[in-house]
Amino acid sequence: MRMLLPLPLRPPPPADRKLLPVAARSHPALFRSRRRRTARLPPPSAAAAEFPAGPVPGAGAQMPPRRRRTVAGIDQDDLLDPEALADPDSSFYEINGVRVHHKVCAHDDDVEESSDHAVARAQIRLPVVLLHGFGASVFSWSRVMRPLARISGAKVLAFDRPAFGLTSRTGWSGDDTKPLSPYSTAFSVMATLAFIDQLGAGKAVLVGHSAGCPVAVEAYFEAPERVAALVLVAPAIFAPARKADPDNGVGEQQGPEKDSDDSNAPPNLFARIWGGFLGMCMWLAGLVLKVAMAVQDVVRDLSCKVLVAFLRTSLAASLVRLIMDKFGVTGVRNAWYDPSKVTDHVVQGYTKPLRSRGWEKALLEYTISMITDTPKSKVPASKRLSEISCPVLVVTGDTDRLVPASNAERLARAIPGATFEVIKNCGHLPQEERAEEFLSVVEQFLQRAFGTSDEQVFQAAV
Repeated sequence: MRMLLPLPLRPPPPADRKLLPVAARSHPALFRSRRRRTARLPPPSAAAAEFPAGPVPGAGAQMPPRRRRTVAGIDQDDLLDPEALADPDSSFYEINGVRVHHKVCAHDDDVEESSDHAVARAQIRLPVVLLHGFGASVFSWSRVMRPLARISGAKVLAFDRPAFGLTSRTGWSGDDTKPLSPYSTAFSVMATLAFIDQLGAGKAVLVGHSAGCPVAVEAYFEAPERVAALVLVAPAIFAPARKADPDNGVGEQQGPEKDSDDSNAPPNLFARIWGGFLGMCMWLAGLVLKVAMAVQDVVRDLSCKVLVAFLRTSLAASLVRLIMDKFGVTGVRNAWYDPSKVTDHVVQGYTKPLRSRGWEKALLEYTISMITDTPKSKVPASKRLSEISCPVLVVTGDTDRLVPASNAERLARAIPGATFEVIKNCGHLPQEERAEEFLSVVEQFLQRAFGTSDEQVFQAAV
């Protein structure tokens, strides 16, 4: 007889343990992977330890500073108003809403001089207005302003043309409220005459350098009675070559003889038909040429408008900054005969205006004015050079890489009675690179034009 032994009782499962379904108990292999996958998940405490609450590590770390923009070594992130960059001897004169930066150097009458200089000063007594070139400013005249005041015996004034130096940058869109662009040659001419009035003189000697020479010449044509003399230094004025005068006498004699011979010739029907056909072809050719010229004008105007629109974009401003950064200082050095003599002081003088707010946009507006400032009603100054009647001095360096000395010589020949001087071992900036030689040439010119003869000088000295 078998005895039935009692089975051991299993302890009940924990309260938090979930009972598996019957299928899971009968087939545990089907649910093994699920249990293992669930077991691999980290508990909440472990996840919290791995990714603690709060700021992400490293988020509070200081980011590297942003690279500051520079152009020719000048910081472009902290630009200032032009007047904030003015020197102690700077002044500003408002013309048509533009604050024009200028400097005036007056001659000190208390300084003792030789008798020759005293007589020359007493005879000249004419103020001098200095007009700088492209990319320059009042700084380019800093070495010669005071000596010129001594030579002329009067005030010497130099001003920054709009878009250069420390003259205020003014926006201009060509509307009717401001018909005259401050960046045009006409505005610079008006400013030149206004400064002559400010000096309280009826006449003045205009000294222009490079692109300032066209302003000086246009000021003469605008008011010749206000200009006593012109000094054109490395003039950026194209001087066309002079052609030989044709011998019109022979042509005038041959014309009538040919007509008389043709009148006596017997009539030829074929010649008449051929002549009429050629005349009709010439008429058609003229008509086509007129149409082509009209289309060309339309295309030119359209392309000009497209170019102007592009020059007023931010991309064009970026290109200007890039060009100035790459070639600005290099251009200053190449303007000298010996680039190694360009000091840091000179470089700083030319790059200082790059610290003024809006310098690149003003330079683009000046470029736009050069493109659009072509009045058709006026004859270009280069074709009116023979009309200049005041004393004229043309000065150039023998190794000018920007404006060849040969062009300056042709310009001097095109102006009646002009004096032509060449400074040896000198580049595009005689007033800076060879200041003493430049002053000597100008003084001799002014003494010949407005001074006295040697006998008068000797009598005055005695």
